[in-house]
Amino acid sequence: MSATYQGDRMAKSRLHRAAQAVGAAVGRADRTAHKVVKAGGVAKEELAELKKQVQALTRQLQRTSRRIQKALK
Repeated sequence: MSATYQGDRMAKSRLHRAAQAVGAAVGRADRTAHKVVKAGGVAKEELAELKKQVQALTRQLQRTSRRIQKALK
């Protein structure tokens, strides 16, 4: 084996390790992004449900207020 051949193999080996590190980092970032998107969807659904509950409580409070005002007259 010549020195050039060994140098090429070492350079390719280092390049391969660097590519693996970059690929692993991109994979981790991709998984995290998917988790965030999924959590965002769940949060959006929960927020919509809370909005419905608040609207229902608002209507109930309005009805109760009207009844109390009528009772006080």
